[in-house]
Amino acid sequence: MTIADPAPVAAPAMDAEEAVRQRQAQINRVAKWTLPSLVMVLSILAWHLYVTIGEVPHYILPGPLLVAQQAVEDWGLLWSAMMITTRLTLLALAMAVIGGVALAVLFTQSKWAEMSFFPYAVILQVTPVIAVAPLLQIYVDSAFVAALLCAWIVAFFPILSNTTIGLKSADHNLQDLFSIYGASRWQRLRYLQGPAALPFFLGGLKIAGGLALIGAVVAEFVIGRAGTGLGLASTLLEASYRFNFGRLYAALLLISGLGIVIFACTSLISHLLLRKWHESAIKRDV
Repeated sequence: MTIADPAPVAAPAMDAEEAVRQRQAQINRVAKWTLPSLVMVLSILAWHLYVTIGEVPHYILPGPLLVAQQAVEDWGLLWSAMMITTRLTLLALAMAVIGGVALAVLFTQSKWAEMSFFPYAVILQVTPVIAVAPLLQIYVDSAFVAALLCAWIVAFFPILSNTTIGLKSADHNLQDLFSIYGASRWQRLRYLQGPAALPFFLGGLKIAGGLALIGAVVAEFVIGRAGTGLGLASTLLEASYRFNFGRLYAALLLISGLGIVIFACTSLISHLLLRKWHESAIKRDV
């Protein structure tokens, strides 16, 4: 006499758990956008109520409506200034990427080059850009080029440092395997070290994007004192001299918005390049 196997009963429970996970994932996706938006709306409302109820003078703290009105009235000026700051930031970031990656590759291929030049890269990183900007203004004829060099100095080191670490982080067993098969330096760099360094490089890119904007703004503050009228920071500085706090806050918000856009773009690039294979970007069910 044989005992029949019991009928499986785990399938409904698994389906219920999967439904719960999908619902939780959907809630998380919605909350990812709604919660920051709600915090922003509540912050602006609190700002408006504080200024209105407390009757705060506009030259101390302008209300959000005044800032929005001033932004609309001065949009032509603010837009042209933002384009200058954006161009300055993106050019500095591009220069930092090209120079940082090239030097990182050189450092990993030659220990003599790393020992010779890496200390000077550290010196560039630790030297305050606000101290370098006046010197560049003296020795460089173009105010835009001087500000560009300042922004590049700030953004350069994270790319160099992260990429160098990434190129050195390739699995040693795989490096031995490449040596056994007689791989050339180019093949080792392309198929082993490059993919290993990509997450490190993208992490440095996120940092360098924000630092390039900070360097551009600091350079505009210092160099813009001479009346060069560079970008948003110079516009902000001029507005503070004229006690035009509506324009000042509008320029400040545009600088913050530009930084958010740069971070979002670099994060999107990182996600697109890593989402299919790297653990940091693969989505898993909670």
